[in-house]
Amino acid sequence: MRRVFLVVLDSFGIGAMPDAPDYGDIGVNTLRSIAASPAFRAPNLGALGLFHIDGVEVGDRTKPPKAVYARLAEASKGKDTTIGHWEIAGIRSREPLPVYPNGFPEEVLGPFRAKTGRGVLCNRPYSGTEVIRDYGARHLATGDLIVYTSADSVFQIAAHEQVVPLEELYRDCEIARQILQGRHGVGRVIARPFIGEEGHFLRTAGRHDYSLSPPGVTMLDQLKEAGLDVIAVGKIRDIFAGRGITEWAATQGNEDGIRKMREYLERDFEGLCFVNLVDFDMLYGHRNDVDGYAKAIAAFDLKLPELLHALRSQDLLMITADHGCDPGYKASTDHSREYVPFLMYGPGIEPKGLGTRESFSDIGATVLQYFDIQPQFDGKGMLSEE
Repeated sequence: MRRVFLVVLDSFGIGAMPDAPDYGDIGVNTLRSIAASPAFRAPNLGALGLFHIDGVEVGDRTKPPKAVYARLAEASKGKDTTIGHWEIAGIRSREPLPVYPNGFPEEVLGPFRAKTGRGVLCNRPYSGTEVIRDYGARHLATGDLIVYTSADSVFQIAAHEQVVPLEELYRDCEIARQILQGRHGVGRVIARPFIGEEGHFLRTAGRHDYSLSPPGVTMLDQLKEAGLDVIAVGKIRDIFAGRGITEWAATQGNEDGIRKMREYLERDFEGLCFVNLVDFDMLYGHRNDVDGYAKAIAAFDLKLPELLHALRSQDLLMITADHGCDPGYKASTDHSREYVPFLMYGPGIEPKGLGTRESFSDIGATVLQYFDIQPQFDGKGMLSEE
């Protein structure tokens, strides 16, 4: 019974790609920034081969790696969650998803107001915690929805749960998703509910993402079509708009995500368990919290031996990322255009380095290769390479 556990350490970049300046990212390196923190500990990732990867200049490289290791370049245009995960699954996006540094145009907001029956506040790039601080009181007074974006391709709607019940907020997001198609087809519409009183507003766990459907065949589609299990843990289901997924489990942060992955390690299934651990990005990268990010990596690293020990004889564990979000880059709190790591470990896998790969899609091709499925996308399997 073959199983693959694919873990995305959300935003764990390992150095700027050559075209990073085109994205406004000069000298970014998520791993380098957090490695400078006294909280950084990653001996188990290091033992697999993290510090042997091309371009990595931190960590102990004195011991031979226990896993396959490589550096992956992003072939797609962009540096956001959706495009990164789509490429992991086989889709290379030739055009970036639209972004709105000056807010959304009236041709989007007009129909949105008309169909939701509510007005709009803010409509510009904003931090999620700051936007409810600055607009929460007006929202409570008017009932208008707080609409904001970021450097990523997102349309975010914040609303107080006592003003706009969750069911209504989710319906408003579905309305926005229907409007935001074609040239305004943002990667994600995101519900951002909050509670509390002025000066003490808090976002809740009721976040929900509404993604575009992937524009081509993914490894998830092919696995499902072959009759295999495709289990999504965390926001994977949202990113792929539920397509190609046979089972899913929501998570409340990294600790919960690791716990649910551990439960799947104990279950019988055949196919893929695809896990996203979001806290690195959401709680630390976007908030320029170097020490927090370092502590989160150390916490994952501490759990890694337990995960490795639970692997069965025909299991593969793959660890990677979807983009960077350098918490030490003070010029921005947004994602960074970086290479990402790839580590692959299994009882039958021979450790070796595979240099720098041209696309994240080699991961999807490798997953399919393990199940003897020919990928219907550009990607090179890494199981048989010297």
